[in-house]
This record gives sequence, structure tokens and C-alpha cells, in this order.
Amino acid sequence: MKNYLRGALDVGGSYWRIAALVPAGGAGLSTLLLFINIVLGLLPVLFILATSVMIGRVPGAVSDGVGSAEWRDLVAAFMAAAAAFVGQQILSPFQASLGELLARRVDGHVYQRLIGASLRSTGIGPLEDQKLLDELTQVVTTLEQSFRTAGLACAGLLALVARYTQLVACAAVVALVFSPFAALAIFAATMVFRKGNRGGLRQYSRLFARNVAMRRESRYYRALAIQPAAGKEIRVFGLADWLSDRYRTLQLGLLSLIWAERRRIYMKPYLAYTAFGFAMAGITLALLGRAAAAGTITLTQLALALQAGIAALRLGEAFPESDTPTQFGMFAYDGVQRFEAGVDAFDEKTTQLEPRLEPAGMPRTELRFEDVDFHYPGSERPVLDGLNLVLPAGRCTAIVGLNGAGKTTLVKLLARLYEPTGGRILADSSDVRHFAVDDWRRQIGIIFQDFNRYELTAAENVGFGAVEIAGDRDRLRAAARRAGILSTLDRLPSGLETPLARQYKGGSELSGGQWQRVAIARALFALENGASILVLDEPTAALDVRAEAAFFERFQDVTRGATALLISHRFSSVRHADNIVVLAGGKVIEQGSHDDLLATNGRYAELFRLQAERFTDEEETEPVDEADLAGDDVPAGEEPTGARPVGYAGEAPAGEAVR
Repeated sequence: MKNYLRGALDVGGSYWRIAALVPAGGAGLSTLLLFINIVLGLLPVLFILATSVMIGRVPGAVSDGVGSAEWRDLVAAFMAAAAAFVGQQILSPFQASLGELLARRVDGHVYQRLIGASLRSTGIGPLEDQKLLDELTQVVTTLEQSFRTAGLACAGLLALVARYTQLVACAAVVALVFSPFAALAIFAATMVFRKGNRGGLRQYSRLFARNVAMRRESRYYRALAIQPAAGKEIRVFGLADWLSDRYRTLQLGLLSLIWAERRRIYMKPYLAYTAFGFAMAGITLALLGRAAAAGTITLTQLALALQAGIAALRLGEAFPESDTPTQFGMFAYDGVQRFEAGVDAFDEKTTQLEPRLEPAGMPRTELRFEDVDFHYPGSERPVLDGLNLVLPAGRCTAIVGLNGAGKTTLVKLLARLYEPTGGRILADSSDVRHFAVDDWRRQIGIIFQDFNRYELTAAENVGFGAVEIAGDRDRLRAAARRAGILSTLDRLPSGLETPLARQYKGGSELSGGQWQRVAIARALFALENGASILVLDEPTAALDVRAEAAFFERFQDVTRGATALLISHRFSSVRHADNIVVLAGGKVIEQGSHDDLLATNGRYAELFRLQAERFTDEEETEPVDEADLAGDDVPAGEEPTGARPVGYAGEAPAGEAVR
């Protein structure tokens, strides 16, 4: 009994949560659909009433003949039954169509909330948190597949109104024409059947929630098998059989769990529910037959009670259009709510100090990291540990260090994608938390190491660096020219209006190095809108050696006037910087000019020489000509080649990788 009550409360609570979401589909649409479902619940009962009256009039109509009162009653009942039947056939398609429309609207609302939560996050913490990523992946997959969504749950809940309206009306008919106790027995039997079906589904759904990780892994292998990007290696390395076996093993593991759960849920418990339901229904129908044989009820009453009772019992079946969506559909919505809560929790850590200051033109003297500590959420390992660093305004500072030294993390803190867990970052003498986050970010142009390749036009790819002036083609072309990519973009089929993806009409694809130049142009375009800080995180990682050399030949011109922060693992590149900082263990261990650091003979000198020793004097760079300095004399889709310069870091030895 306790389990039954708990199950009833779970179902009731779930229904109320779905009902609270229904208005998101529109008040008018929801009301209309509710009305249609009530009518669809009453029309079958009207059909039962009319056909029962018609059956009751048959003997009299036969004996009295055509034109008699009995005959007219029979015809009137037939017309009513026909009207009820035709009404169901007309309204059912409307109900299905409007239910689909409601589902789409609600799912759109849920998707909008998901996108809104993702985009409103001040930092990127929620998008890098593993638990929230799991939620996000599951929600997006469910919504994209339009399977068991919150919208379908809302449409399914309203469809249940028709079912329960019909059940209550049928029970009322049995009570009025035969016996209230018989009506109660029929109602109880139907609800027990519903308990067996719906309750089993509820328990089964808990397995669905538990095996999310296995299903995600299964989807990964399935996607891997059909994605073009993975196709080359799968064939070259002969991974097809391994991939098929892995997918099959994983799927069989999932199915085994499902089969075991089905046996547990549906065997003995379902037999018990069925036995009870059949007993109640059997006793009621037997008493009905006995009353009919004794002549205590009329033929019309017999037909009414029999049809209404059977119709009520049939409502104990599972409702595919309602039960599955209402049981599973809210999982995606629950995931959205958990993701929103996670975003809010991260944003609470973003501090806005008062009074608010205007950051335009800053820094004028320096950027300063003062005793900055940082560890990522969920980890106690410090990435930055009491970091003290000064970036002089208007000069270029290079950051080098081994992987995990904290170089990219330092950039994330500067852009306020995360907040320090200790210490502060100052622009001149002002804590950057005195600036509105968006205002501060407009002061920064960044090319991240994992920069985005937008499947949009070339102009949009560059213009995103400063969307406020993205329509200014002169400034946009100037940024592309400074990045050495303008002539390449001009040679595309539609110039700057060409989509940078072959799958779109008139689209073209760029090489890796050309994409990197586009990303550099995007960062430089931010300078055209007044940004004063330029951050280049591995800006030439995808460029060939000669293109890289050409870029850094022009580096001073490209960054003139900006406070530049350069992160690179190629020591032949950072030697151009005004100041070089070596990070290790989350702290600054060395800094100075290239020559000063070589003379110090410390960590920087060790790594620089380690890279330089990999190449002989014969591998020195050929002189860079005018075309190389242009940087974009190669057709789109191709990359030039060239000799490696002394000091070029193709790969660091094991254990000495640098970024």
C-alpha cells in the first residue's frame, strides 16, 4: 500500500510539473486543445448512449414497423451515434495536429531557455564542467531527436484528459443504469490495470536515467562510424571490425539491462495486477448478466452498462501517445533546469565591484597580475599559485612554459572567463572587477589556440571581432590585410561574402594556415573598434614555417600601439617580444629579453637550445621574399612549404613539450 501511494504521489507530482509548463505553448492553443480533448472524451460515451438506446428500440421498431414511435426513436439514436462517430473522426486529426503544434512550441521554449542559459553565462565555467556538460549533451540530443521531449509530455498530458474524461463518464453511466458498487469495481479494475502499465513504465524510466553514460558512449561510436572526418583513419588502420564489435558489445550490454529490468517489473507484479483486475471485472460482468437474465434491467440498460464497462476496462491499457511522453518527456526539461542552476551557481562567483568604472583606453601604463591564485572548479590542484606579473602597456610580452604551466589559464582570467580564486588583476591601478564584464572584453582582441571556424561568410568570420562595426568593409579589409589573408579572401568565388564551408552553395574551404590568418584578422579587427589589448595564443601554430617567419617579420607593425600578449611554444617566435616570461608551477620563474634570458642560462635558455639543436646549420631558413611577406600568395585550400628556421620547435622531446 505504501508503494502504491508513493507511486501515485510520484505520478501526481509529475503531472503537476508538466501542467505548469503547458502555458508555454500559448494560452489560446492550450485552452483549445483542452476543450477538444474533453469533447473527445465525451463523444465515445455519447456513442455508447446512442447505440444502447438504438439496441433497446430494435424489438419495438420491428414489432411496430416503419413510421412508429419506436422506429423514429431508433433512427434518432442512430443519427446521434453517427454524429458522435463522425465527430471523433473529425476532431482526432485536429487534436493530433494541435498537440504537435503545442509540443513544438513548448520544445522551442525549452530550447530557448537552454540556449539563453548557455549564452548568458558570464564565463565559460558551466561549459567546461563535466557534470553540466553531461546534462547539456543529454538535453540537446533529446531535443534534436524530438523524442520524449517536454513538449510531447505537455501534449500527452492534455491527451490524457480525453481518456480520463471518458473513464469517469463510463463509470457514471454504469452507476446510473446498474449499480454504484459495480461502477466502483469497474473504476478500480481500470486503475489497477493503469497502475500495472504506468507504474511499470515509471520504474523502467529510472533505468533510462541511470544508463546515460552508456548511451552517450554508444552514440559516440555510432557517430564515429558515419562521420567523414574519422573515415580516413578507420580505413587506414583497419578499425572497422573493432568499431563494429565495440558498438555491438555496448548495445548488448544496454539491452541486457533493459531485459532484466523488464522481467523484474512486468512478470510477477503484472500478473498480480492482471489477476485483481480480471477478478473485479469478472464479478461485475457476472452480476450484470445475472440481472439481465432475471429481467431486473432493460435491454437498453444492459447494453449501456455492458458497453460502458468494457470501454472503461479498455482504458486500463497503456496510452502510447500519453504515458511514454509524460513519463520520459520531462527528463530533458529537468536537465535544462539543472543546467540553468549550474550556470547561476557559476555566475554567482563573478564579482562586480562598485563603483563601476569605464575601461576605455586601458591600460595606459600596465596590466598587473597581483598574487593571483587559481584552480578549476572541482579540482584542488592550483594552476596559478601566487602569480605576480606585469604587462607594460603598448609593449609585447611573450609567455612560455611547459604544458600545464598556466599560460592559457592566464588568458582566460584576463578575459574574465573565470575569476581568480585569490589575488586580483589590475588595469593601471584599477581592479578589472570594477569594469562591467562586457565593457572590459571590448578592450581585448583574442585569438585562442582552439579558435572557432564559423561556417559563415569570410566577412562575418573576421567581423565577429567587433560586431558593432562589422558592416564597415574598409576597416574589415584593413584587418584582413594586416593578417596577410585579404588577397586570398578576395580570390574566393564571392570574395568576402563567400561562405567558408563547402557544404553551402558557392562555399569554399580554407587550409589550416589560412583559417588561422582569418582568426588573426578577427582579433586585429577588435583593435579597429578601439580594443587596446591583443592576445595571441599560439597564433601561428597552423602556419608553415615561411608564413610564420613572414608574420613575425611584420609583428611589430601588426601590434603597434596595442598591449600585446603572445603565447607560443616556438621560441624562434617569442624572441621578437619586448619581454619574455617563463611560467612553471603556476609562477613566474624567469623574465627578460631574449638575449638577457640566454645570458642567464636558465630554463628559457635550456628549452631554446634544446629546440635549436634539433636542426643543423644546413636547415636555416631561406631568405624571405616579398611574396612571403604578403603572406597570402597561396590559393585557398593550399599551403606553401618551406625550410624550418633555426630555433623552430616542431615537437618538444617527451616530457619537455611546451606551449
